[in-house]
Amino acid sequence: MAFLADTLKRVKPSATIAVTQKARDLKAQGRDIISLGAGEPDFDTPENIKQAAIEAIKRGETKYPPVSGIQPLREAIARKFKRENGLDYTPAQTIVATGGKQILYNAFLATLNPGDEVIVPAPYWVSYPEMVALNGGTPVFAKATIENNFKLTPEALEAAITPRTKWFLFNSPSNPSGAAYTWDELKKLTDVLVRHPHVWVLTDDMYEHLLYGDVKFATPAQVEPRLYERTLTMNGVSKAYAMTGWRIGYAAGPIELIKAMDMVQGQQTSGASTIAQWASVEALDGPQDFLEERRQIFERRRDLIVSMLNQAHGVQCPTPEGAFYVYPSCAKLIGATAPSGKKIETDEDFVGELLQEEGVAVVHGSAFGLGPNFRISYAASTEALEEAGQRIQRFCANLR
Repeated sequence: MAFLADTLKRVKPSATIAVTQKARDLKAQGRDIISLGAGEPDFDTPENIKQAAIEAIKRGETKYPPVSGIQPLREAIARKFKRENGLDYTPAQTIVATGGKQILYNAFLATLNPGDEVIVPAPYWVSYPEMVALNGGTPVFAKATIENNFKLTPEALEAAITPRTKWFLFNSPSNPSGAAYTWDELKKLTDVLVRHPHVWVLTDDMYEHLLYGDVKFATPAQVEPRLYERTLTMNGVSKAYAMTGWRIGYAAGPIELIKAMDMVQGQQTSGASTIAQWASVEALDGPQDFLEERRQIFERRRDLIVSMLNQAHGVQCPTPEGAFYVYPSCAKLIGATAPSGKKIETDEDFVGELLQEEGVAVVHGSAFGLGPNFRISYAASTEALEEAGQRIQRFCANLR
């Protein structure tokens, strides 16, 4: 009798975590590695947020918190949704968890039955389909192609919906493509969803504050109020506030769903760290001026890496509207031979040879459900990005 659960056969390890670890291992061996695999801001957590955590420790805020989060944070979350998104939620309609991943996982655990389908636009964040599979659901992929700047069309969404569809999982700005939907583009998708009342919406708004050019942020329940009663709106402090290690995600939605997620979390992890929660109160309620300054830095980095990639032989890189990722195509380089003599047959071969030859760690696009592409996180210094761009150009020029 096998010891490990059959469920694990349906799940793959995280490609982004694997690439980051491989880069760490090579660095430990003395290699000069530029790691552009992790989706983590290189900025530090702002001082006022760190100070709020220190003060919470000094006050003795170190006991078990309520499962769904401390009341001051749930109130701050409700204020945030009203202030920034025009969404009215009571604190009781909110929940706090140890990162956005747990919000998503708990929502699926609380709602999915075997055979239930979850529509996942591709390219997708690597954890989405694995979370669905772990909780007994079936991911259904709807492709968003490079021709459409990696944005899902209403026709593709409509075609993916079946009587078994339970959730539509939406992410804008997107990890891995950086694609961000305008209000009008999102309205076309919500018009489809209105026609299918059995489909719920789970929206991952983690990159909300990282938008460039003229694109303004919008979230489904804001664009189409008729979806309010069947939408779970997820967000967190990790990306905007450079708090990845604090592990705080949050969401708001219908009270019965929040209660179900609270029950699941109560038997799983209980409440998130009290200290991190008090820091998050300050993040949401405190000064927000640094967000614009950092957004501008990310925008300059985006422009730099897009320009350098489009100067690399055989690489096509669209300009994304948000997040801190680019998702270039290496389709024209499939079939080429690397300096090592290895033939590049897949995007995974491409990124593997790039790492070995030039010491640049990126993630292959097939891990995100759409290739041959690769994802670069430009949450790195300008110097590192310039050097990485030069190395990628050299690597591509040396393919035969």
